[in-house]
Amino acid sequence: MLDSPLHPDTVAVHAGRSDFAALGVHAAPIDLSSTNPLPDIVHGGDSYESMATGGQPLPDGGSVYARLWNPTVARFEEALAELEHAETAVAFGSGMAAMTAAILSHTTAIGRHHIVAVRPLYGGTDHLLDSGLLGAEVTFCNEDAVGDSIRPDTGLIVLETPANPTLDLVDIASVVEQAGTVPVLVDNTFATPLLQNPLDLGAAMSLHSATKYIGGHGDVIAGVIACSEPRAQALRRVRAITGALLHPLGAYLLHRGLATLPVRMRTQQAGARALVARLQDHSAVTEVFYPELADERRLIGRQMRGGGAMIAIRLAGGYAAAEALTGSVRLFTHAVSLGGVDSLIQHPAALTHRPVAPQARPGADVVRLSVGLENADDLIADLEQALAKAVVATEAVH
Repeated sequence: MLDSPLHPDTVAVHAGRSDFAALGVHAAPIDLSSTNPLPDIVHGGDSYESMATGGQPLPDGGSVYARLWNPTVARFEEALAELEHAETAVAFGSGMAAMTAAILSHTTAIGRHHIVAVRPLYGGTDHLLDSGLLGAEVTFCNEDAVGDSIRPDTGLIVLETPANPTLDLVDIASVVEQAGTVPVLVDNTFATPLLQNPLDLGAAMSLHSATKYIGGHGDVIAGVIACSEPRAQALRRVRAITGALLHPLGAYLLHRGLATLPVRMRTQQAGARALVARLQDHSAVTEVFYPELADERRLIGRQMRGGGAMIAIRLAGGYAAAEALTGSVRLFTHAVSLGGVDSLIQHPAALTHRPVAPQARPGADVVRLSVGLENADDLIADLEQALAKAVVATEAVH
């Protein structure tokens, strides 16, 4: 497009639109075809085989069938890959479908049956790994123990930073160094490509629950992994076999959401910082978890370009206070998920992290906040009135 590198704000708007002029369109087209006409048996069959084994549709064979490939999905993948500084990306019907494909393609599918996972992780990921459902054995550890946990049959290392729900930061470069030749997958959902690019730090894959900040409006379920083309082929093969392709309408919404991601992230991060400043001084709160607060290793600036818009708090009144707080907010919606334009609040131990082993589950006194686009003063006022009720509820219990 231009000789000099483009600013991420510009990439977010223009990525994945390279074929628009030839198509004669300005807005992204949506191809809802479930099946496509074949030129003939030979070329159609060759194209089918290419896509079923992880490749792309062949120019003279067509895209055959939507479970294998879709142009609307491919445009979103191209755009996300550009933002993540990746060769390509592979989109899925959900974040967990993406995680499942990464695990299968890098472990049991190639005869490696061991995974190293750095806790804490999103509850769904932790549960999937701990269940053994996909045939892999998992060693959970902290960041410093990754190297000692690797075995000859280790096929994958999984980490999340900032981690869900307590925003723990993991030094990606350190884990990559410990990993040696073992590929590292980073769940980059909380940071987004605007604040962190794991592949630049040596990670093999950057995974997003695109349901969250990528879509940004709480109206689509999706997952996506940015990576190299060889890894993408392995991921696409699993996607084709398991039927985990993202629906074209979801891909359209995600591609559209990318254009406003920089603006949303800046505003939401500013709001989060304002809430953190107030919550640190609140008598009902004993601890605030936010990446910019506990960063002795200076990963903000070296690894991340800001703390993001997620906050967790520990309440002095324990579970009773958490129950009262989540039930008393007016602007915050009491709901799981995160990263949308409206602010959400939830209790991880009772919800998203309920399936996690007790020793790794967040405390009953921890509540997680996803800060939206509302005025920060209004959000602070909402939390303050709800925290006042939490104090009263705690006193009643005692």
